[in-house]
Amino acid sequence: MAVSTVYTIQPLNSSCSISTQTKSHLGFNQKHQILFYTKRNITTISRSSNNVSVITTCSAEKPVVIGLAADSGCGKSTFMRRLTSVFGGAAEPPKGGNPDSNTLISDTTTVICLDDYHSLDRNGRKEKGVTALDPRANDFDLMYEQVKAIKDGIPIEKPIYNHVTGLLDPPELIKPPKIFVIEGLHPMYDQRVRDLLDFSIYLDISNEVKFAWKIQRDMAERGHSLESIKASIEARKPDFDAYIDPQKQYADAVIEVLPTQLIPDDNEGKVLRVRLIQKEGVKFFNPVYLFDEGSTISWIPCGRKLTCSYPGIKFSYGPDTYYGQEVSVLEMDGQFDRLDELIYVESHLSNLSTKFYGEVTQQMLKHSDFPGSNNGTGLFQTIIGLKIRDLYEQIVATRAESLQTAKA
Repeated sequence: MAVSTVYTIQPLNSSCSISTQTKSHLGFNQKHQILFYTKRNITTISRSSNNVSVITTCSAEKPVVIGLAADSGCGKSTFMRRLTSVFGGAAEPPKGGNPDSNTLISDTTTVICLDDYHSLDRNGRKEKGVTALDPRANDFDLMYEQVKAIKDGIPIEKPIYNHVTGLLDPPELIKPPKIFVIEGLHPMYDQRVRDLLDFSIYLDISNEVKFAWKIQRDMAERGHSLESIKASIEARKPDFDAYIDPQKQYADAVIEVLPTQLIPDDNEGKVLRVRLIQKEGVKFFNPVYLFDEGSTISWIPCGRKLTCSYPGIKFSYGPDTYYGQEVSVLEMDGQFDRLDELIYVESHLSNLSTKFYGEVTQQMLKHSDFPGSNNGTGLFQTIIGLKIRDLYEQIVATRAESLQTAKA
């Protein structure tokens, strides 16, 4: 009789058993089938290597994987706070873990930072003359293997890149959640990782706005000189243009942040024009539209129902092409004076995936202290958060339906 070693793991929202086979007394690899039973499903996945079969069994409620790409300092953290709020509960660092962990965990969502897959620490990058944006400073094989494991419902021991010390710290345990978000510089760089994503977003901050933001932050808060800020931006630009920026062509949604067109020659970056570029034909995702789907519309809502101080607010919507693909583009230029009046704008938008009338406005008011809450960055981040919730629910419903069909 053959002996089989079984490891049973209990992640947050799925469970797995792994069985390694040994030879029987006759010298044959005897097949063992280990099934994991839940109220909803039975799933068995088999793999083989070096003539030793491994049976991995997981529940079908596997994580939905979301990718968020952007340069550093472009609002990824704020976006993640809005997203996890839509699903309920604040995202917090792992309890009892490394105080310098980059991971955030809520009731339903786990967010990991892809900086944790740096293969070189800060000194190592300096010695080799590469930036963190350079693929040579990152371990894409490990990134792929671990994201795939989580998507298959299997816990991982993920590395930690310590942003304080610049060193690679001991790994931390990550269990599969309902929603698994990978955010950072390279979520769509490697095709293997890109193919694992159920939905992807790119935050595209124009050079003018990025420069204005960095000046505001680094000069006011950190005491950096204007010359050092310019030098820092210029040093990163070649690698950003080569490795980060091209990823936006693969994104299902792009939030593009530009200088306002309402104020001539504005360079302060305080009033913004924000475009939500939504790819057509994405499974489980229907683009948001203004008034009439597919039409080209320009709308200035200022008047009796919306308070607008200088320079006002302008919305536009219409079909377009982006890297040769059909998209719908919703644009907001300007900023809100009173967030409670956002309900008027919300009432003219369709396909928002809200649970009740006014949910977008409620979310914006709830986080009115977040950066961008008075302009299109906060509005579109909130909308995408609601769309991701809807996408998750559709994926889960489809999986459940497939299981019921398979059982019939």
